[in-house]
Order: sequence, then C-alpha cells, then structure tokens
Amino acid sequence: MRRLTLVLLCCAAATAGHAAVVAAGRWQGTVQIPGSEFAVIVDLAQDTSGAWTGSMIAPGLNIKDAALTDIAVSDPEVTFTVRNALGGPPAGQAKFKARIDASGGMSGDFTQAGNTAAFALKNTGPAQVVLPPHGTPVAKAIEGKWAGDYELGGYPRHVTLELTNHPGAAATAEFIVIGKKTTRLPVNLVSEEENFLRIEANEIGIVFEGRFDTASGGIKGNLQQGPFEPALVLHRTN
Repeated sequence: MRRLTLVLLCCAAATAGHAAVVAAGRWQGTVQIPGSEFAVIVDLAQDTSGAWTGSMIAPGLNIKDAALTDIAVSDPEVTFTVRNALGGPPAGQAKFKARIDASGGMSGDFTQAGNTAAFALKNTGPAQVVLPPHGTPVAKAIEGKWAGDYELGGYPRHVTLELTNHPGAAATAEFIVIGKKTTRLPVNLVSEEENFLRIEANEIGIVFEGRFDTASGGIKGNLQQGPFEPALVLHRTN
C-alpha cells in the first residue's frame, strides 16, 4: 500500500507540473482577422509562488509589453486577457482562449468587442515576461502643475497634469484632457526614474511617457492610446 501511495503521489506531482512545462515560454504567431492578420508574441511564466504572469507584444498595433491578466492554465487549456491594450473599453479588452496540442502548438479564439478570430502560436523558447512598473515618487523638479497640447484625428486637445508626492507612497496625478469634451483620466500608476516619467490610465488604455529636460524645463514625450502615439510636450504652469 505504501509503495502504491508513493507511485500515486509521484504521478500527481508530474501531472501538476506538466501544465507549467507546456504553457510556460515565449509563444509567437498570428491572429487571423477577416482580410488580414497581425503578429503577436505572448510570454507566459510562473513565479516562485506558482502564480502565472505574462505580457504580450503586437508590433503592428504598437503594443509593447502589455500585461496579461486573468491567466488560467489547466493543461492543455490556457486562457488570458489583455486589458485596454487595443484602445479604450470595451474595444480594448481582448480575450484569448487556447488549447495546447501534442506538437507544442497553441491555438484557439481571440475575442474582442464581440468579434472572434482564430489564432495560432508556436513555442519559440523561454518566456521573457516584462512585469508592469511599480508606482514611485517623482523628483522635486517634476512635482507640480503642467500643461501642453497635442492633436489626434485632426482635432486639438489641451492637457493639464498635476503631480503630487506623498510621504512613504507613490506620487499621484490629476490628468485632464480637454477636447470636444473634458476627460479626467483615471490614473492608476505614476513612476519616475532618472527624469523618465510614466503615467498609466489602464482603465481607458492611455499611457504617457516623457523625459524631463533640464535645459528647457519641459517634459517631452508621447501620449499612447492603442496604435496612436501623438507627441506631447508639457510646460510648467506653477
């Protein structure tokens, strides 16, 4: 009986580890949309606690290192979501539901905004997951009120940004875009390192990345939303 128990435990352990071996890695391939296709690179890995992490690149859609959420692996089934990488909600949320076959391929359905397309990926090597950045305080020279302008789709937009530090915590931002209407962006992350500033409003799929230029005193960067990336230069207003 003891020998049988040990055999069963070993089998169970091998089965539990099989999903990690099969699903973990860098997966490359295409999503077949009607009349076209776009390339994707998906990285899946498990951390030391056994939790799944992942990121995705879609070069043709200007998507780089978008975090994967809702990752579920139950060999041979794999599902995950890319939120707000393809534009604002609801269009921005893309779901992948796949099955890994005996040859090591991953294929299934890509669903976005009620539309479904087939995709097929191949494992090309170890995972290269890029973890999302963590919030930080900002340098004193960057804290305060800023304003700038950009154009998208032929329409001008005015931007105001206020960055505020907090003792022992990450900085927060009040980010407002004024165009045909006034939109207060729901900022969920502010990070800054060596004058490089990143602000994320993941709920609506907008990211601002810019560098503080000590010579001019401005922040030069780009406002990213899906495939659009207009230039945005901010100037201090206080």
